[in-house]
Amino acid sequence: MCRVPGPTLADIARAAEVSTATVSHALNGTGRVGEATRRRVRETATRLGYGTPGPPRTRTLGVAVTTFPAAWNYTEIAYFSRAVTAATSAAHARGYALITLPADRAADDSWHSLAVDGMLIMDSPRGDPMVRALRARGIPLVFDGVPGDPRPGDHWVDNDHETATREVLDHLAAAGARHIALQSGSGDEHYARAVTAAYEQWCGERGTAPLVVPFDPDDDQGHAFDALLRGADSVDAVDAVYAAYDPGGRQLLAAAARHGLRVPADLRVVCASEDPAYATTEPPVTTVTLAPERAARAAVAVLVDLIEGGGAAAPGPVVVPAGLVVRASSGGQPAAGWST
Repeated sequence: MCRVPGPTLADIARAAEVSTATVSHALNGTGRVGEATRRRVRETATRLGYGTPGPPRTRTLGVAVTTFPAAWNYTEIAYFSRAVTAATSAAHARGYALITLPADRAADDSWHSLAVDGMLIMDSPRGDPMVRALRARGIPLVFDGVPGDPRPGDHWVDNDHETATREVLDHLAAAGARHIALQSGSGDEHYARAVTAAYEQWCGERGTAPLVVPFDPDDDQGHAFDALLRGADSVDAVDAVYAAYDPGGRQLLAAAARHGLRVPADLRVVCASEDPAYATTEPPVTTVTLAPERAARAAVAVLVDLIEGGGAAAPGPVVVPAGLVVRASSGGQPAAGWST
């Protein structure tokens, strides 16, 4: 595996507008350096991708979700919870420990000294500071989802989101839907961009205007759908929604109830989620599974092969099929090629 040359102390000094001696003291925790200066130097070093070259040999893997720099508990989301559990089991089977890093550590200086043999990075956005720091150290990386800044030789595991989205829309159309909206994320992760692009292309092929509702994880009652559903008695009313994020199905059920709409008679609903509770909602919600356990096991296998094989694993994607679990909310049968 080729190591990308990292920045020097002089590079950091110029960027942080301090001396190289100050940079050395700040990074090593020595000398009399003010806390604000120390923090600025370390943040600059992280931004530039500075780190100690050469991966340690600890028989430890790390996993982190770096979609957002703020603190949030991604293990409460069914996809990540199941993926982390499967990754832990897969790592143990290969003789490795696995540590789970908090989401808000992506931008701090801990990546300069993190003692892992390799990292599994989930939902990495463009400009990911953690990725820059780990690349500079030459630590093997495998991504769950297409990395925000892919490079030749990168390895990742992902679903074919374009195909999955089109087949969900075909399923809803076969169930009688004529005006389908999409609830999609507003973040910079590949998943949101891929799903939205596939939806817009599908609509364009049919001469219908796309309608994308931004996902709000705090909108428990689905008020983002109010404007969409107020005209439900119109001939041009939206009669189906594909929610690409876990809470979207519950948000849609709440919004439909508030507007007096029957699911699926008035509004068909599909949600991408790993939450088994959707089998017991009223009505049960059709879900898309992205197979987090299979993806995590595949990612750990590639990562361990990179570590133990010196980077001999073939680069590029490992594609994990998605699946459709058809329930009452979508009002139809599975499209060709899908399993229930």
